[in-house]
Amino acid sequence: MAHNDDSFFREVNEELRSDQMKYVWARYGKVAIGVAVVIVLGTAGWRGYEYWSHSNSSKAGDQFIAALQLAADGKNDDALKALETIEKDGSGSYPVLAQFRVASVLQAKGDSAGAVSTYDKIGKDGSVPEALRDLAKLRAAWILIDTGTYEQVAAQAEILSAQGHVLSNSAREALGLSAFKAGNMKQAKEWFQQIANDGQAPRNVANRAQIMLDNITASGKAPDPAKG
Repeated sequence: MAHNDDSFFREVNEELRSDQMKYVWARYGKVAIGVAVVIVLGTAGWRGYEYWSHSNSSKAGDQFIAALQLAADGKNDDALKALETIEKDGSGSYPVLAQFRVASVLQAKGDSAGAVSTYDKIGKDGSVPEALRDLAKLRAAWILIDTGTYEQVAAQAEILSAQGHVLSNSAREALGLSAFKAGNMKQAKEWFQQIANDGQAPRNVANRAQIMLDNITASGKAPDPAKG
């Protein structure tokens, strides 16, 4: 049964890893883009400053696109150097966007600890818009499902799980999967049940939560309600 549980967990986790980010971007993308645009364009009143700002942003944008191409070509070390330059010298929102990309490149290189550290840095940076800080915390949590403990996942995701938060159900999925992986079926069931009970949860998220609830019950490890 333990082997079957591990196999099932891996299959569901792979599906969630893909669908979860699609859901996050669908729900959160406009907010993140809006924040980025505001930061890049600024509110300068002088035409000279506006020209300077747009010119620098355009340069940073070109550098960012070039760095993305390096990553797409598998030149991860070169991409990291380019992105780190943007972090240091870029303008507008590009330094933060570069940090996000640095984390993803590090993860692609197999450096999960480095990726989590980078996301954690973003999540704790008060100068970064809250929308992006929250997204960084969620990304860290999802990496930690595989590489960390439940406590580490909770440190990133639990604050996002509150009812009404735009990322609440994605955070609950991460917490539920981490608890499931740790063998804490009672805690896992509580998180998945919160999703199932949330009428605002997207259908695919709610369906996955129900699958996990059914699997917990079928495993024979579900907590007995009569015993609290």
